[in-house]
Amino acid sequence: QLQLVESGGGLVQPGGSLRLSCAGSGFTLDYYVIAWFRQGPGKEREEVSCINRSGRSTNYADFAKGRFTISRDNAKNTAYLQMNSLKPEDTAVYYCAANHGSSCSDYAMDYWGKGTLVTVSS
Repeated sequence: QLQLVESGGGLVQPGGSLRLSCAGSGFTLDYYVIAWFRQGPGKEREEVSCINRSGRSTNYADFAKGRFTISRDNAKNTAYLQMNSLKPEDTAVYYCAANHGSSCSDYAMDYWGKGTLVTVSS
């Protein structure tokens, strides 16, 4: 069964950090663009960050720039999202997704994880 499995979410205080992981199961992530999306309470899903197959090209939503870092370790078949300086408005379910093409758009994604909840609160 082909799937993505996120982990690393949880409760963190404002200003804290979390690292989310996205592991591929049943397929090799090497051939896929990986993106992170999030959906906050009462909000629409939005793209957070995206990384190309080699890991040499990344992009970030404005709210993520300077605070979040996307990376991947193809040897471990895993992608990551390091989140620093977290704010209450970062509270959301975070999803990773994989696209066999080159697009980072959500409509282009071939596989989605079930999400991991990040709650930023004191």
